[in-house]
Amino acid sequence: MTYAQQPSLNVHVTRRRIFATLIDGVVLSIVLNLLGRIFDVKVPSGTLDLTTLSFGGSLLTAVVVLAYYIVLEGWFGWTVGKLVTGIRVVDENGNRPGFVSALVRTLLRLIDGILAYLVAFIVVVNSSRRRRLGDMAAKTLVVRA
Repeated sequence: MTYAQQPSLNVHVTRRRIFATLIDGVVLSIVLNLLGRIFDVKVPSGTLDLTTLSFGGSLLTAVVVLAYYIVLEGWFGWTVGKLVTGIRVVDENGNRPGFVSALVRTLLRLIDGILAYLVAFIVVVNSSRRRRLGDMAAKTLVVRA
């Protein structure tokens, strides 16, 4: 079944995506600050840095951020931010994206996240299916849950 045959996949969720990104940054910041205290490691303090894979040189931060996005989006199709805002990640058939797609989406945050996600925002609003570069490469969509 193709995207055009699935009217239930509502991709017009740009504002929700923005709020989900901010929420994910806060969640990651809290988790990393707790882990940083436990392991006595300095972690980045900016929440937006955490959503764009800017690790500040910390291996702990890299592992936590990668695991957060890859496991949650790959397994469930959502992060905490997406769950709270009522959106989810799906493959082009509306199914759970899987770990490879989640990995591709996550790695391309390095490009999508340039200039506080300005690159992603410009690509999303100019894409008919509202996809950022990571979504295009991973063949995923972000839709209303």
